[in-house]
Amino acid sequence: MRREDRLGIILQRLNETGSVGVDDLAQDLKLSRASIRRDLHLLEEQQLLTRTHGGAVASGVLYELPMRYRGGQRHEAKRAIAQCVARLLPDDVGSLGINGGSTTTEVARMLASRPGLRVVTSALNIASELAVRANIELVVCGGSVRGESYELVGPLADLTLSNINVDVAIVGVDGVDPVAGFTTHHEVEAHTNQSLLRAAERVIVVADSSKIGKRSFAKISDVSAASDLVTDSGISAEEVAALERLGPTVHVVDAATAP
Repeated sequence: MRREDRLGIILQRLNETGSVGVDDLAQDLKLSRASIRRDLHLLEEQQLLTRTHGGAVASGVLYELPMRYRGGQRHEAKRAIAQCVARLLPDDVGSLGINGGSTTTEVARMLASRPGLRVVTSALNIASELAVRANIELVVCGGSVRGESYELVGPLADLTLSNINVDVAIVGVDGVDPVAGFTTHHEVEAHTNQSLLRAAERVIVVADSSKIGKRSFAKISDVSAASDLVTDSGISAEEVAALERLGPTVHVVDAATAP
């Protein structure tokens, strides 16, 4: 397991439980207690946790998991979601808008070899991966950088998106709830995502099943704004039915059987 994946798991547990123990982490991750202590020390240096005797606690309130530590979280499900999105897009699709996130990053990688594609993105990491692709015409929004998500947000990003049109927007979110809608952690990021939705003829929302039924701080849109929602088999049949009653087609992938 890569160290960044391991650190992501530690931070995710802190988000869920508020504290972690060295012995439990060493057993679950099959590492020495010394290795776990080094990981906790590194995260403490980044002010992402506070070390205690025998473990660590979350620093202050629960926080958004930094983008650099999300890669190992439900990776197979996110890759299967990306494969499904690639199948949903017709071969002749001309332009895409993609926001930031670990799942949308997998989608961008899946589509990177498509010929004649114009991609508009607010995500620096996605832009860096696609910039070297001669087959893709890349447009990057201006704006202020959010280090947690690598996204460009704010008035400059909104201005860019308000002056373009794309065939399809592929949007990653932090929460999906029939009442609260599609949500994310940060209000400025939510506003920029709203601009992306308005620029698109079709909206595909991608969210692994851990996001279903969750509400984050800032609303992006109602569920009805999406034509499609792609998630994994952790979603229940009741949740699928509740979301589809609001408009989108819900596509459920099985990460275990994905090619």
